[in-house]
Amino acid sequence: MNEQPSGEPEKTNAMTQRRRRLGRSIFILPSMFTVGNIFCGYFAILSTMRGNYDQAAQAIGIAIIMDMLDGRIARLTNSATGFGLQLDSLADVISFGIAPSVLALVWGMGGLDTRLAWTAAFTFTICGAMRLARFNVQAGHFKHFVGLPIPAGGGSIAAIVHFFGQPLKDPVSASLMVAAVFMLAFLMVSTIRYSSLKYLTLGRKSHLTILIIALLVALIYFYSRSTLLAIAIVYSLSGLTMRLFAFLRRKRPGENLALPEPVEHH
Repeated sequence: MNEQPSGEPEKTNAMTQRRRRLGRSIFILPSMFTVGNIFCGYFAILSTMRGNYDQAAQAIGIAIIMDMLDGRIARLTNSATGFGLQLDSLADVISFGIAPSVLALVWGMGGLDTRLAWTAAFTFTICGAMRLARFNVQAGHFKHFVGLPIPAGGGSIAAIVHFFGQPLKDPVSASLMVAAVFMLAFLMVSTIRYSSLKYLTLGRKSHLTILIIALLVALIYFYSRSTLLAIAIVYSLSGLTMRLFAFLRRKRPGENLALPEPVEHH
């Protein structure tokens, strides 16, 4: 009989232990990006309190990237867990609910009545939390989001702050900021559908997709203020535009009803 070398079981056990450690590392990896998301939101709040508004806006933008990466990595590695989903939701409330509302309040509503400003900021936060709660209840593989995603809402506020830079002092500009915050809050809790990029793949037209991504990266690098604001406006209004387009295409009731053919009387 051929005896098995004594060192072979030890190699097998070592390989098994490595695989287990690798599996644990894969499950931890998405949560690391989620923690980075929370840090960016926390840093944005601190930067707002210190008067560094552009830093706060940039931190919210980085949090959006972290939020996109943790979900995609979890799907690619098949390491999505219920714990990760809840942690991601809490991170989104901080980074895209509280941080943008505080930034909008301090940066853009200083020239208005305090009660109105606080109401607008709190409305944005609570609507963002309700949007996340609805998403968790309806979690699934959907091609569309129901309501404006909270990262897009928070990112829109960050894009506005990043574009204008200096705080808004006059009542007219502050009133427009309040209107924008209320509108974003309404869009988040609405039933308007927005396109989901969660399952975007390269597909057959990969060269075109890569070209568009490269162009966007270049535009953001060289013209970050105008490009990010344009992206935020286009995406935020895309759902309304598609809803209006569908409404206009909808035919009037009875338009397709077939008229009875005339009966000939002999």
